[in-house]
Amino acid sequence: MVTAYDVKHVKLRALHDWVIVSDMDFGEMVTNGGIVVQSDNAKAHGIKPRWAKVYCVGPEQTDVKVGEWVLIEHGRWTRAMHINDGEREVKAHRVDTNCIIGVSTSTEQPSDFYIGNEINNGDSITIRPEDFGAR
Repeated sequence: MVTAYDVKHVKLRALHDWVIVSDMDFGEMVTNGGIVVQSDNAKAHGIKPRWAKVYCVGPEQTDVKVGEWVLIEHGRWTRAMHINDGEREVKAHRVDTNCIIGVSTSTEQPSDFYIGNEINNGDSITIRPEDFGAR
Protein backbone atom coordinates (compact mmCIF):
# COMPACT_ATOMS: atom_id res chain seq x y z
CA MET A 1 0.00 0.00 0.00
CA VAL A 2 1.37 3.41 -0.97
CA THR A 3 0.59 6.40 1.23
CA ALA A 4 0.51 10.06 0.21
CA TYR A 5 4.07 10.45 1.48
CA ASP A 6 5.61 7.53 -0.45
CA VAL A 7 7.35 8.47 -3.67
CA LYS A 8 9.11 5.84 -5.73
CA HIS A 9 11.96 6.19 -8.21
CA VAL A 10 12.23 9.94 -8.46
CA LYS A 11 15.09 12.39 -8.51
CA LEU A 12 14.13 15.04 -5.99
CA ARG A 13 14.98 18.65 -6.83
CA ALA A 14 14.66 21.46 -4.28
CA LEU A 15 13.21 24.82 -5.31
CA HIS A 16 14.31 28.38 -4.49
CA ASP A 17 16.54 28.37 -1.37
CA TRP A 18 14.98 25.24 0.10
CA VAL A 19 17.02 22.61 1.92
CA ILE A 20 15.95 18.96 1.82
CA VAL A 21 17.60 16.69 4.38
CA SER A 22 17.81 12.97 5.09
CA ASP A 23 19.33 10.77 7.77
CA MET A 24 17.64 12.67 10.61
CA ASP A 25 17.95 10.52 13.70
CA PHE A 26 14.89 9.95 15.86
CA GLY A 27 15.89 6.57 17.25
CA GLU A 28 17.97 5.35 20.13
CA MET A 29 21.63 6.32 20.42
CA VAL A 30 24.63 4.35 21.61
CA THR A 31 27.40 6.28 23.36
CA ASN A 32 31.08 5.56 22.69
CA GLY A 33 31.07 3.55 25.92
CA GLY A 34 28.25 1.32 24.65
CA ILE A 35 25.42 2.77 26.74
CA VAL A 36 22.08 2.67 24.91
CA VAL A 37 20.07 5.88 25.24
CA GLN A 38 16.42 5.25 24.39
CA SER A 39 14.62 7.34 21.79
CA ASP A 40 13.31 10.55 23.31
CA ASN A 41 11.24 11.71 20.35
CA ALA A 42 7.78 12.94 21.39
CA LYS A 43 8.84 13.34 25.02
CA ALA A 44 9.42 16.68 26.77
CA HIS A 45 13.17 16.11 27.12
CA GLY A 46 13.31 15.09 23.45
CA ILE A 47 12.59 18.65 22.37
CA LYS A 48 16.04 19.48 21.09
CA PRO A 49 17.82 20.36 17.88
CA ARG A 50 18.67 17.45 15.59
CA TRP A 51 21.36 16.82 13.00
CA ALA A 52 20.39 15.91 9.45
CA LYS A 53 22.39 15.40 6.27
CA VAL A 54 21.72 17.78 3.37
CA TYR A 55 20.21 15.69 0.56
CA CYS A 56 19.62 18.48 -1.97
CA VAL A 57 19.42 22.27 -2.08
CA GLY A 58 17.63 24.77 -4.25
CA PRO A 59 19.50 26.92 -6.78
CA GLU A 60 19.30 30.03 -4.57
CA GLN A 61 20.73 28.31 -1.47
CA THR A 62 24.25 29.54 -0.70
CA ASP A 63 24.65 28.70 2.99
CA VAL A 64 24.78 24.90 2.89
CA LYS A 65 25.87 22.25 0.41
CA VAL A 66 24.80 18.70 -0.36
CA GLY A 67 26.53 16.24 1.96
CA GLU A 68 26.99 18.64 4.88
CA TRP A 69 25.31 18.04 8.24
CA VAL A 70 23.00 20.76 9.56
CA LEU A 71 21.72 21.25 13.10
CA ILE A 72 18.04 22.22 13.00
CA GLU A 73 15.87 23.70 15.73
CA HIS A 74 13.39 21.18 17.09
CA GLY A 75 10.30 20.65 14.96
CA ARG A 76 11.36 22.95 12.12
CA TRP A 77 11.02 20.26 9.47
CA THR A 78 8.18 18.73 7.47
CA ARG A 79 6.83 15.22 7.76
CA ALA A 80 9.02 12.62 6.10
CA MET A 81 8.67 11.79 2.44
CA HIS A 82 9.79 8.24 1.65
CA ILE A 83 11.80 8.42 -1.55
CA ASN A 84 13.58 5.86 -3.69
CA ASP A 85 15.89 7.82 -5.96
CA GLY A 86 17.13 4.73 -7.78
CA GLU A 87 20.23 4.50 -5.56
CA ARG A 88 18.72 4.19 -2.08
CA GLU A 89 15.60 4.67 -0.02
CA VAL A 90 15.58 7.81 2.12
CA LYS A 91 13.25 9.60 4.45
CA ALA A 92 13.54 13.21 3.33
CA HIS A 93 12.34 16.34 5.14
CA ARG A 94 12.22 19.95 4.03
CA VAL A 95 13.65 22.20 6.74
CA ASP A 96 13.01 25.82 7.61
CA THR A 97 16.24 27.45 6.43
CA ASN A 98 15.89 30.23 9.02
CA CYS A 99 16.12 27.57 11.74
CA ILE A 100 19.42 25.98 10.75
CA ILE A 101 21.63 26.76 13.73
CA GLY A 102 24.83 24.95 12.81
CA VAL A 103 26.66 23.33 9.90
CA SER A 104 29.24 20.56 9.98
CA THR A 105 31.34 19.48 7.02
CA SER A 106 32.10 16.14 8.68
CA THR A 107 31.37 13.07 6.59
CA GLU A 108 29.89 11.32 9.65
CA GLN A 109 26.93 12.47 11.70
CA PRO A 110 28.09 14.76 14.52
CA SER A 111 27.21 13.64 18.01
CA ASP A 112 24.12 15.22 19.51
CA PHE A 113 24.36 13.35 22.80
CA TYR A 114 25.09 16.58 24.68
CA ILE A 115 22.46 18.71 22.96
CA GLY A 116 19.63 19.57 25.30
CA ASN A 117 21.44 18.33 28.40
CA GLU A 118 21.88 20.76 31.24
CA ILE A 119 25.49 21.05 32.31
CA ASN A 120 25.40 22.92 35.58
CA ASN A 121 26.85 20.51 38.12
CA GLY A 122 30.51 20.82 37.19
CA ASP A 123 30.36 18.34 34.33
CA SER A 124 31.93 19.34 31.06
CA ILE A 125 31.60 18.37 27.44
CA THR A 126 33.98 18.41 24.55
CA ILE A 127 32.89 20.11 21.38
CA ARG A 128 35.35 19.40 18.61
CA PRO A 129 36.12 22.03 15.95
CA GLU A 130 35.36 19.45 13.26
CA ASP A 131 31.77 19.25 14.57
CA PHE A 132 31.19 22.69 13.06
CA GLY A 133 32.63 23.68 9.70
CA ALA A 134 34.15 27.11 9.25
CA ARG A 135 32.37 29.31 6.73
